[in-house]
Amino acid sequence: MSESVWDYPRPPAVVPCARRVQVELAGTKLADSARALRVLETSHPPTIYVPSEDVELELLSASPRPSSLCEWKGSAQYLDVEVAGRRDEAVAWRYPRPVDAYAALEGHICFYPSRMDACWLGDERVAAQPGDFYGGWVTSDLEGPFKGAPGTRHGRVVRRK
Repeated sequence: MSESVWDYPRPPAVVPCARRVQVELAGTKLADSARALRVLETSHPPTIYVPSEDVELELLSASPRPSSLCEWKGSAQYLDVEVAGRRDEAVAWRYPRPVDAYAALEGHICFYPSRMDACWLGDERVAAQPGDFYGGWVTSDLEGPFKGAPGTRHGRVVRRK
């Protein structure tokens, strides 16, 4: 069964993730959860938010990257990772105090698949959403096109019929 990202709502919806989530970097499992949340927004592959309790928090730290503001969820804080002798900046983000409508995201962390060695939903290794801004998790059951590729950041995506 496939999902079209063009059927996702705006404003975004937060729903439980039915598949186990795993995130790996430099031979280390950073996250492993069966309790993650999916955020579904028109034209975007889902972003996956993992409960902090299922993340190796001692490997993450606040990033010097400035926070950003989501019109729906609030102010995002970015996180760096230090693992296996390497430090990677802004590999994940969280909403420490999301707006009330997205309170379910409090205490959750979302990883950029493009900045990880591997991200998994169930047995499927995900691909990263095109571009370096949104952080969506692309799986074989998704239909696009997806916002995020160069030239699409500000709504310039054309849906093919």
